[in-house]
Amino acid sequence: MRIAVAGGTGTVGRHVVDAARERGHEVVVLTRSNGVDLIAGTGVAAALDGVDAVIDTANANARSADAATEFFTTTTQTLLAAEQAAGVGHHVTLSIVGIDRAPYGYYAGKLAQERAVEAGAVPFTILRASQFHEFAEQMLGMLSFAGLHLAPRLASQPVAAREVGQRLVQLAEQGPVGRGPDFAGPQREDVSDMVRRLAKARGLRGPVLAVSLPGKQFAAMRRGDTLPGSDAVLATQTFDAWLAEQVAIPGNPARPLP
Repeated sequence: MRIAVAGGTGTVGRHVVDAARERGHEVVVLTRSNGVDLIAGTGVAAALDGVDAVIDTANANARSADAATEFFTTTTQTLLAAEQAAGVGHHVTLSIVGIDRAPYGYYAGKLAQERAVEAGAVPFTILRASQFHEFAEQMLGMLSFAGLHLAPRLASQPVAAREVGQRLVQLAEQGPVGRGPDFAGPQREDVSDMVRRLAKARGLRGPVLAVSLPGKQFAAMRRGDTLPGSDAVLATQTFDAWLAEQVAIPGNPARPLP
């Protein structure tokens, strides 16, 4: 197959690219560095020539509902229009578990993206995945101040970004199914415990304090609204196994996120 990957250099997208190539597919990476702008629409049509499936993992650092909705609907509609014109038979979108139960901020944008995909003319698959193991590292980076590390109390069932990438490729190969089963890690975690273990593994000094962050989205996550259901497909790598991989990188114990 010829597979195009939107956001192919990001946290999940790079794993999609690797998995697709390992499985013998030809990969087209849709990024600005390759002349493709999903906001302006430039270069998209040419990039999709001969493509069988598009896997969309494009992302933006948009925190407000309006900004996230604008980004995800614009990029999705740009892709779908170009796919329809090019005869692409399958659009695969990465989404997030529970966004219909917690439609706030960034999650509202992802829910709008799903609706745009469902309303489009291209056969599709939507994969909702739980938070990645890297989520703990993001929280640690955002909530550390002068040697003090805040760890948000949040319920999660974290999954390896690498396994999400592999799952997306498998779904692209299988053909459109609409909304697929949720995809999550093998066990539930409290994000505050994940951050505490990560800080210890990094050898960071200073206290790690569990806190309840304000806002409707964080409240929904504390309630467990973004946890997968009993019918979810489960990945295999635990957070501790992922953490062991990160700290084992020679000469780079505090590797930043890509």
